[in-house]
Amino acid sequence: MVSDWLQKVMQSWLNTQCPVCRLPLGNQHAYGVCDACQIWYPQLPRCQRCGLTTIQPVEECGQCLSDPPLWQRIYCVGDYHFPLSTSIHQLKHQRQFWQAAPLAQRLAAQVNDPAPVITCVPLHWKRRLIRGFNQSELIAQQVAIELNSDYQPLLFSRKRNTKTQQSLTKSQRQRNLANAFNLNHTPTTPHIAIVDDVVTTGSTVQHLCQLLLEVGVERIDIYCICRTPQANEPM
Repeated sequence: MVSDWLQKVMQSWLNTQCPVCRLPLGNQHAYGVCDACQIWYPQLPRCQRCGLTTIQPVEECGQCLSDPPLWQRIYCVGDYHFPLSTSIHQLKHQRQFWQAAPLAQRLAAQVNDPAPVITCVPLHWKRRLIRGFNQSELIAQQVAIELNSDYQPLLFSRKRNTKTQQSLTKSQRQRNLANAFNLNHTPTTPHIAIVDDVVTTGSTVQHLCQLLLEVGVERIDIYCICRTPQANEPM
């Protein structure tokens, strides 16, 4: 979109400061952040299956061994804390579309076995009309470019305009999302990744995974910027 392009151009002209510390950026910096502020993006040990933090990296934590999620692997940048939380808020609520590219680059750097097809959590058309865009779609498109994967944003659609998931318990979220999504066509690949900006209880992506498993998809990965416990969910 033109406004997105214009914002990116203006940002490239005006952004001479690190967005975290506001000090001038040097010539060498990763993801548009100065080297000193990379400490704000720690790589914490996590369970590869559910994505929650653990004492040390494990393929499956105790919870996943007893009650595994429907997906096989989750990749994330970090928890919902500063400065990731700020970047997501600015993208989602302040229409700072240029935030999608560096967030997606950080996310893609975590993926060591890319899915050949990448899709995203859909918005209902009414909510998309009000907001004007889907933040998960913007991130997914950039991740697909970084990983050289096929981007299929229309694989899913949302047929019910559900209530926002914030402030709902896990069981309430599951009921809220019941029969909320459609799988628009049967994928031709057995390995698919679903992109969401923040995964908390996982209720949304679990519903999407179920639709894929019902048509024979063998492996589903979740790509998200933040994987955070429900107690620390975004507002």
